[in-house]
Amino acid sequence: MNPRAGLAAQRAIGAIREGRPSWPELEVVLTTGPGHARDLATEAAAQRLDLVLAVGGDGTANETAWGLLGSETALGLVPVGSGNGLARTLGIPLRPRPALDALAAGVRRRMDVGMVNGRPFLNVAGAGFDAAIGAEFHAHGRRGGRRGVLTYVRLSLQRSLTYKAQHWTLDAGEHRYEGRAFIVAFVNGRQYGGGAVLAPGARLDDGLLEVVVFEDAPLHEIALAAPRLFTGRIEGFRRYRRMPAASAVLTGSVPVVHHRDGEPVPGVESRLEVSLRPRALSVLVPRATGEDPAGPFVTRHDRS
Repeated sequence: MNPRAGLAAQRAIGAIREGRPSWPELEVVLTTGPGHARDLATEAAAQRLDLVLAVGGDGTANETAWGLLGSETALGLVPVGSGNGLARTLGIPLRPRPALDALAAGVRRRMDVGMVNGRPFLNVAGAGFDAAIGAEFHAHGRRGGRRGVLTYVRLSLQRSLTYKAQHWTLDAGEHRYEGRAFIVAFVNGRQYGGGAVLAPGARLDDGLLEVVVFEDAPLHEIALAAPRLFTGRIEGFRRYRRMPAASAVLTGSVPVVHHRDGEPVPGVESRLEVSLRPRALSVLVPRATGEDPAGPFVTRHDRS
């Protein structure tokens, strides 16, 4: 559990303590800093524990999953972060008590895990405008500023007035793109946090990433298209490109920041090598999600 999640984390602690009959051997451990969740998960996997619950945002989920890759220990998400992109894709309720109830009756599925320059991402990684905003949002929080969707929107609006799209060369499987792009995203799930859907039909266990490019465009055109992210119609935007691929290489004209699951990666890079580890992670999901034909999984039967 990430104690930096504030009041939401405190509510989650109460809900977990009250919900312990579902997992009578549950142990609650607070993370102490970056990397601690990964260490705890690695230890849990080595001990062949049944389940690790990650209580926090997308960053906590990412760290925890890193320690579980390739193991039979399942990851369960109790979302108390700002965006909760993967939890939304998995159909996990966004309040602690309902999330715990849904997971207690959940099923296991195995999901693909993306890798960018050797580090994993579960949901979305990428470079461009979203990475720049993610870095500013992260820095704002570290300075003690308020997090949340409204802060993210405010920072995005401010940055959009001065942001200059970079020139990229992208090779994604059989596809190639060269030119200026506002965003280049590698999508394993379906959406950013906050309900902004990047790839409506993406599946988490199909062995493919959806490589999404938003070509450079005038600010007013991008602003008019933004609501499409929240209505499931982004694929109709003429500046949108989607390229399914199991691997990709993105080369920039200058080094830039990039993100993994919304968390900015320290430093800058001019080349991102992206690959996929098929079904490398066991996840616990609500039964309705696991059995939904239109849901994020191709596989319907229980997997551990």
